[in-house]
Amino acid sequence: MRWYAIRPEHGLGFDRRRLVIWYAAFAIYAGAVTICSGGGADGTWGVWATVGYALAAIVATRSRGFSAPLLSALAIALLAPMAWLAIRAPATADVSVVTHSAVLLLRTGSPYLPAGQLATWQSYNPYLPAMALFGLPGALGLPGLLGDPRLWLTATSAVLLAVAFWMVAPHRSSRCGACRSAAAWCAVFAVASPVLALPLAVGITDPPVIALMCFALACAARFRNTGSLRLPLVAGLAIGFACAMKATAWPALAVLAAMFAARDGMRVAGRFVAASILTTLALIALTAPGLLARPAGLLQNIVLYPLGMTQHKTPAASPMPGHLLAVTGHAGHLAAIGLLIAAALVIAGSLVVRPPADVPAATRRLALALAVMFVLAPATRFGYFSYPVALLGWMAMTSRAGKPAGHDQPAVEPTVPARAVNGVERVRQGSGRGEPLSRAMHYLLPERVTLARIRHRRKPGEHPMTP
Repeated sequence: MRWYAIRPEHGLGFDRRRLVIWYAAFAIYAGAVTICSGGGADGTWGVWATVGYALAAIVATRSRGFSAPLLSALAIALLAPMAWLAIRAPATADVSVVTHSAVLLLRTGSPYLPAGQLATWQSYNPYLPAMALFGLPGALGLPGLLGDPRLWLTATSAVLLAVAFWMVAPHRSSRCGACRSAAAWCAVFAVASPVLALPLAVGITDPPVIALMCFALACAARFRNTGSLRLPLVAGLAIGFACAMKATAWPALAVLAAMFAARDGMRVAGRFVAASILTTLALIALTAPGLLARPAGLLQNIVLYPLGMTQHKTPAASPMPGHLLAVTGHAGHLAAIGLLIAAALVIAGSLVVRPPADVPAATRRLALALAVMFVLAPATRFGYFSYPVALLGWMAMTSRAGKPAGHDQPAVEPTVPARAVNGVERVRQGSGRGEPLSRAMHYLLPERVTLARIRHRRKPGEHPMTP
């Protein structure tokens, strides 16, 4: 698709200048990662990504369309370093944990080791049971890249984001080909951006959780336009999947429930919450049936280990306020946990007192809640901030797509204001493209006034709609 074919009504906010600026900024960021990482998997990604983003920026200045720069960034900044690291480098800690948890799931029915076998920090699995699904291809014996969780994390994230962008496309109901293309290209841009490309290339498990959050937000936005009661249930299924994969998705359940309750009523919110909780419990039961016999493993790995309350500490130790307070000693550690709990209670109270009124407000509130929790967590890392950054980026990319136009809703010409004739309010129809007369009367006339009464009161020979 060429630059002149990009129109805002299809929800695609790309143009040549903007894409050049973004990819130039991405190249600078990737170069900084290369310098500051000191090597390792992050440094390898930085080398590839610096070249990929710089090339994409150059291609964008000369290309007649946006497919060439987007595909250049996708190939060189994501797919190439991911394949290189999967084939040529040792598995990262995240990849090892996911793969090992899948092996344990097949052998024992639980992705967690018993407390007595947690010999090092690498023995812990801080993810919820459903995350082990991404390690099943490798556990079942698929070789090389096919068995690496990174491939399936990337594919899942890309598909979910493409569907999410399509959900908020203005012309979705008309099967607009331009909107489908726009959704696909937006997903390509998103997964190839540093916010998702870096974690996907090194095997960090956050991107599919982020994609599920975006999909749930898209369902909530679509429900506002269509009123289909299936959409809150689908949003609940998405959040339920995310909550069964990682605890970082739990705030999304509270924020979206508050938004549904404030915007659409308690019944819709109840549908969403019930679908989310039932999905989470069902997935945990299916992916970890052995937990019924050994539930202590879930507490050790999911709660105590991330809070730094186990014998072996997590290596997540970015210098955030919560971590700096926790390393001062036992009292400081307890104070950090207390601050985290207090922040969670304050956020929950704000959802009750002043719930978000729409999807953009819910997105901002969720990004803020996650950022505060990451800052105050006793064990944290800078990579967690991909959540709030990705959510704000999603909101920016879908700000135009959230305004239906064109095929979904016909352009409505302003009608002549209603005025009283013989004591009855009547409306003059527009010039062929206005709202139907019945809809105009539904909103502008009292319920007791009918077309029959209007006809009865008109003068002999007068047209029914003469002003």
